[in-house]
Amino acid sequence: MSYEWFISLRYLRAKRKQTFISVISFISIAGVTLGVAALILILAVMTGFSDGVRQQILGNVPHVLIQRLGGGIENPQQLIAAAKQTPHVLSASPFVSKEAMLLSKGNVSAVSVKGIEAEHKIFSQALLTLDGQPAVEQFFSTVTKRPGIIIGIDTASSLGVAVGDSINVIPPLFTITPFGMIPKMKPFQVVAIFEKQSSLVDSFYAYIPLPVAQHFFDLEGIVSGVELEVDGYECAPQVADSLSAQFKFPTVIRPWQSIYGSFLSALKLEKLGLFIILGIIVLVAAFNIATTLIMVVMEKNRDIAILRAMGANARSIMKIFMLEGLIIGTIGTGLGTTLGVFLATYADVAIKFLERTFGIRIFDQAVYGMAHFPSEIVVSDVVMVVVMSMSICLLATIYPSWRASRMDPTEALRYE
Repeated sequence: MSYEWFISLRYLRAKRKQTFISVISFISIAGVTLGVAALILILAVMTGFSDGVRQQILGNVPHVLIQRLGGGIENPQQLIAAAKQTPHVLSASPFVSKEAMLLSKGNVSAVSVKGIEAEHKIFSQALLTLDGQPAVEQFFSTVTKRPGIIIGIDTASSLGVAVGDSINVIPPLFTITPFGMIPKMKPFQVVAIFEKQSSLVDSFYAYIPLPVAQHFFDLEGIVSGVELEVDGYECAPQVADSLSAQFKFPTVIRPWQSIYGSFLSALKLEKLGLFIILGIIVLVAAFNIATTLIMVVMEKNRDIAILRAMGANARSIMKIFMLEGLIIGTIGTGLGTTLGVFLATYADVAIKFLERTFGIRIFDQAVYGMAHFPSEIVVSDVVMVVVMSMSICLLATIYPSWRASRMDPTEALRYE
């Protein structure tokens, strides 16, 4: 161990007349600890909320959406074949979409009715069906008199229907008869109900078989668009750019980020704002470190003069006090990182414990649509916080250490 390390560690130990300086050092360590822990916890929670919102947005909406301006797509097979050959694409399915009114038991609900195929991801979710029968078989069954329809639980509640009940679908289309124009209407049977908590996007969708939708909406051989599923959320823009190079205007290919990305952009901006605000806590703790070192320098001016007289150069003196400040910053950053990771890991357990103990509601699952309190630790975020904290602590040691290195030993020892 070099003598600079030895002296730095010795200065951190309190003597009877230096208790006040040690208290300030402890406060500096506590400030860095709390600041780092708060930063890691907040970043983990914001990341968890961002992922939770993304899961809700992408519940039943496509990762990449292909449409044609001015009308439907008359030859979707060419698009589907090209999409399936594109890297990262898992599936490509055509659909027909039309706004309609659902009527049952005197209740009305407005939805977007989508005609889908069996590959749609709605069938991979937990669906409420009759007697636990597979939803796909009932949905595409040709035995029943009425075609099947799948609706959301909010829509089912508004209409007062359950699985097996009948619903009339009324699109904005009319049939001309001798008595005038009569709205088209077709009865469907509810074969399944899906539930997505707090998902406003999914609440306005209802699903019917694609061939039935094409015939019902007078779109024989035409689809409204093609939905693509990719193997990673962040791959959607790459897939969209690749297909856009093959299919020019009026074909429009959009990733989910361009459709719903504004929600996540707002969360990212809020995450950045909280990072800056909570980073000020670490900055304040760094000022405490600087104050501690200044007081130590004033207290140890005689020791510094003796060291200089014994042959220690200015660089060694500066190194002594910089090491002392870094020791304080390292201890605070290490404790803060441990505390922050621990709190972020067990945030949901802690909140549920507080709710049970005090009988209060801190995190309402029904409001946020999440089963657990969201908290996801990202290694890069933790590393960024540690690097930022250590950098601030290092910068805080420069001025006091420089002042100590510039001290004239003759002036300090003149009256000793």
